Amino acid sequence: MEKPSNLLLKLSRRLFENPDTQEKFIEALINPQPFLPCILWCQEKPDNLPFSVASPTFWQPQFVDRLHLKEKPGKHPLHEQGYFYCLDFSSVFAAATLLTNPPSVRLIFDICAAPGGKSIFAWKALQPNLIISNEVIGKRLGMLISNLKRCHIYPSFVANRDSSIFAEAIPLSSDLVIVDAPCTGQSLLAKGETAPGCFHPTNINKCANRQKRIIANSAQIVAPQGYLAYMTCTYSPEENEEVCEWFLARFPQFQPVNISYLQEYQSHLTTMPCYRLFPQDRLGAGAFTVLFKNTEEGEAREVDAEVIQQLRFRQILET
Repeated sequence: MEKPSNLLLKLSRRLFENPDTQEKFIEALINPQPFLPCILWCQEKPDNLPFSVASPTFWQPQFVDRLHLKEKPGKHPLHEQGYFYCLDFSSVFAAATLLTNPPSVRLIFDICAAPGGKSIFAWKALQPNLIISNEVIGKRLGMLISNLKRCHIYPSFVANRDSSIFAEAIPLSSDLVIVDAPCTGQSLLAKGETAPGCFHPTNINKCANRQKRIIANSAQIVAPQGYLAYMTCTYSPEENEEVCEWFLARFPQFQPVNISYLQEYQSHLTTMPCYRLFPQDRLGAGAFTVLFKNTEEGEAREVDAEVIQQLRFRQILET
């Protein structure tokens, strides 16, 4: 096995007390193995599935399939036609908290949406009256729009604004706000990709501060009795449990929701109900996820046509 960096060793010891688990975690990052490909069916599954499907997990939604390693779903004609969206199974795990939401959802706001996987999952799972997918990084906007169009995600709008603008313009408006927070991306290593500086404390602290700002702004968009889903694809406690603890201390009206079907993934680093998937579990590269509920009473505010025009939302039109 390749020699791990001192920073990776330090992180492994913080995450796990058991030396064998530490070793398995490190091995998964420095000697990555392929994970089963995964697809999310945006349209109804065909009667005769064109792929060889692996056994599902007990918490896996019916509109998601894991495929055998030999399959190349991205090259299949049904992909181009928008029948399904390809994603890492860790993303399914992170979004699985959304399956606890009530079936009647008026407005979903995905605050860090590109390339679109969480928006597509939420749209498929909850069938909202409207979904707004925001991406602040302009160069990532094209892929978000392309994926939403290809997968026929209607009715939907796309925006390109900082989270602080929405906190001011559309407070208390959304039944569900999704924060798939920008992070150090440590799980990229488990997929054989690069993430320079992902274990460095300076980079971790920079990301954690940005995550706190985004989740604080996003909380102001959540309607009374609505939900805020926070998730990352990284392992550092500073970007996960510690962000959540910071958030709850400043927004006491929010309470974490216990997700019974994810109980075996409960983070051992806190008593708060939040959930982790690690690469050595062999389901995906890794993720952290938690769902908060806004316990305040009251009515949701409307996002009217004037606000939509003012914020320059771009409507995704059916073609």
